Amino acid sequence: MASTRRLAAILAADVAGYSRLMGADEEGTHERLKAHRRELVDPKISEHSGRIVKTTGDYNQPPPEIPQRWR
Repeated sequence: MASTRRLAAILAADVAGYSRLMGADEEGTHERLKAHRRELVDPKISEHSGRIVKTTGDYNQPPPEIPQRWR
């Protein structure tokens, strides 16, 4: 049986001044971050038939299909 290979990419992003922004305007900051993702990130994910596995926390465990040697 032939195996199927899939390309994987892991993106780690940080928001400079996140705590300050959230302290000043939590709802507005959250809405702006969602808009940036919707306008910049989501179209590229769709363009490459990708998917988001997890979006929370300071460390994201790679999905199980990512080989152990790449973790």
